[in-house]
Order: sequence, then structure tokens, then C-alpha cells
Amino acid sequence: MDDILPYADLAAALSRLGSPEEASEFHGTLCGVFCSQDAAEVDPLELLDIPTEDIRNDEEAEALLQTLAAQTLESLMSSEMHFAPLLPDDDIPLSTRVQALALWCQGFLYGLSSRRHIDLTTVSEEAREIIGDLSQFTQAGLDAGDDQEIEESAYVELVEYIRVGAQLVFLELNPATHAPANDGTKPTLH
Repeated sequence: MDDILPYADLAAALSRLGSPEEASEFHGTLCGVFCSQDAAEVDPLELLDIPTEDIRNDEEAEALLQTLAAQTLESLMSSEMHFAPLLPDDDIPLSTRVQALALWCQGFLYGLSSRRHIDLTTVSEEAREIIGDLSQFTQAGLDAGDDQEIEESAYVELVEYIRVGAQLVFLELNPATHAPANDGTKPTLH
């Protein structure tokens, strides 16, 4: 999604709030929670291990977290597959981006499992495979001798897989969010 807030802005807000959580991990957690909980019940402020009143004292950080939640939900619900995990920009060293990707996956799995009980035997084989792959991606890393060009290409492929996979899990676990309206009205363009 083109209008998602910058990774560095979220990282700065979390740091200012005293959160030990990395921005990518927070975004992953938010996405996992959206997959497993009714979006109307999700309060991004409650996802941080910080007293909510401390966050509410920083109006800028609170607004940023609320904006991120709205943008993330909108992108997950998009029929045009606009969703993307929030990760550091491409000008950041690959090792840092790989670590952020692993933390995003860790956060996603945490968010997915921390709310309502999800019985993996009732989800599609594809969703189970995606969740299993995300679990494996939490171990992602680089070795000093790895070919950087090959690793950069592999990183791009992983990000694309996560982008599509997370949205597919969301859509499967939240079928009402993308079902056509049954009220007889036609959808409107905004």
C-alpha cells in the first residue's frame, strides 16, 4: 500500500514511548491480531507492553499507532492485494532487513495466537502451510560468507511470499471482511 506510514516513523514513536519492541515486530503482531480478532475490538495501544495511559500522554504516538492500524486493516481487506509487511527501507543493510523480517513473522505468529483460539485443522491446507512457513522464517538470518546478490534476491522473494501469505490468511480467517454486500446496494467508489 502506497500510503502506509514509514517504518522509521513507527520505530521512532515506539522508541519515544520506551517500547522494547521493534517496529516490524509490532506491525506483525498487529496483522496477526487482525487475522484472529474482530477488527472493531483491536486497540493497537493495548498491543504494546506499556501502560496505555503512557501512550495516551504522547498524542503524536497515539495518533500514529491508530493511523497505522487503520491503514493496515484497509490494506489487509483490499481486494487488490495492497498489503505489505512494514519493514525497513531497501537502503538499510540486508542483515538488518532480514532480522526485521524474522521479527515481523514472530510478531505475526504471536498476534495470531494471542487472541481467539484458532483451530488449524479447520483452515485450508494453504493457510496451514503459510503459517508453518512464517514459523520457519522467524529463524531467518545471514551468514558472513553468503553471496549478497543471491541473498538480496531471496529476501525480496520472502517479502513477497509474506505479503501475499499474510493477506490470504487474513482473508480466510475473516471472510466477512471481503464478502459482497447482501443489502441490495451496489458498492460505491471513493
